[in-house]
Amino acid sequence: MKPIRVFNTLGRRLEVFEPYITGRVGMYTCGPTVYDYTHIGHARTFTAFDAMKRYLWLRGYSVLHVQNITDIDDKIINRAREEGRDWKEIVDYYTKDYLEMMEKLNIRIDIHPRVTSHIKEIIEFVESLIEKGYAYATPSGNVYFEVDKYPDYGRLSRRTSREAWRQEEEYLQEKKKPYDFALWKAAKPGEPSWESPWGPGRPGWHIECSVMSMRYLGRKIDIHGGGVDLVFPHHENERAQSEALTGEKWVKYWLHVSYLTIRGEKMSKSLGNIIPLREALAKWGSGPLRLWLLSSHYRHNLDYSEEALKQYTQLYNRLRAVAERVARRLEKSEPSHYLEEKDLSTLGRLRSLITGWHEAMSNDFNFGAAAKYLWEFTTTYFREVEASESSALLSVAWKFIVDTNRVYAYADDIVGGAWRVGEGLEEPLIDLIVEVRSKLREKKMYDLADYIRERLAVMGIQLLDYGLRTEWRRVEKGK
Repeated sequence: MKPIRVFNTLGRRLEVFEPYITGRVGMYTCGPTVYDYTHIGHARTFTAFDAMKRYLWLRGYSVLHVQNITDIDDKIINRAREEGRDWKEIVDYYTKDYLEMMEKLNIRIDIHPRVTSHIKEIIEFVESLIEKGYAYATPSGNVYFEVDKYPDYGRLSRRTSREAWRQEEEYLQEKKKPYDFALWKAAKPGEPSWESPWGPGRPGWHIECSVMSMRYLGRKIDIHGGGVDLVFPHHENERAQSEALTGEKWVKYWLHVSYLTIRGEKMSKSLGNIIPLREALAKWGSGPLRLWLLSSHYRHNLDYSEEALKQYTQLYNRLRAVAERVARRLEKSEPSHYLEEKDLSTLGRLRSLITGWHEAMSNDFNFGAAAKYLWEFTTTYFREVEASESSALLSVAWKFIVDTNRVYAYADDIVGGAWRVGEGLEEPLIDLIVEVRSKLREKKMYDLADYIRERLAVMGIQLLDYGLRTEWRRVEKGK
């Protein structure tokens, strides 16, 4: 199998993926600032990194994934002020929404650190930067990173330090250079604060991710990622302060997910085009939505389209149907002792689909190229495998299902062994009814056989006849 290659934002080139420690991957991705509902733009980024992690699992890597929750920030404070609520109430409410949405999208993060739980570590980090000469405190109680002391600033984002000027006007007079950025912010009246050597205050935005990533992944991280909008200034500043502290290369691969757009425009409150993830999940379901979010290369914009979501709902249903039927047939199948020419041809096609999908995923997690193999697989199954008696074809089809499900999570219940929707005697009874109907057909009692077919269809069981063999599947009742 080909080695995995990733596009490293630092250097803007494809590189063979080789973690610092063979077989182990430390992965840190920037999570939400919890002041509003999680939306589908967030979902695109979070799902993309979840899929990357899952593919690394599939290829044998042990991955530890950390994703932060920013629970103190200007946006949180402003939202609390606007709504007349305590900032902690705002944080807890939207954190709950975020975690519920992650669960519904089948995204599992190993460690979910919150900023306010790491104030002690943040203060220690800032103190070390001051001791090393990379940061300075001001009489007002603010602490800044001195950008000019870090000569490699701007290489990640390809921007100069002068372009980093985006600080508040009130701070400009006390900074050595206008583009120095805040590590610690002095408390303002009415704002939440914590005691520090520089007086009461709170962390700057960028320092939190450096501190929490190092605490849980060590001083060298294999993958650091987030949305493309975080390259500058957030990730540029993270990189500067982290490498200033350690004196060595910090992150090996920087990966960034592009925008989710609506009619070609980036989602924004000013345009009124934000779609809450909760609404999208209620309308489309987590399985179809997850497949659609992984339908294009993560470095390309993905435009919201209801037509595309309808197509991926169809793909989801097809994949589920194939997985359930292959699992059921494999339980009853006998080993293949001889394959006809047409089965040999299908076998080769199935194996090519597996290879093609892996090659697409290995090439910088190209979800767009990989998605076409899902469509081709379902078509191949229904056209060629369904009517075949070969257990060899079922085994190879199952391999495709197991591998792709590891990334897309469209059939965890089926692949995990708990694939029977019913419990107890339900499925054995359906098998028995199908067997009785087959005997009726053998005796040419077609009226009773048709009656059984019709009654089962009303109950959501569709029968498919292949000569004397009959398969059944679950469908929407009455269809």
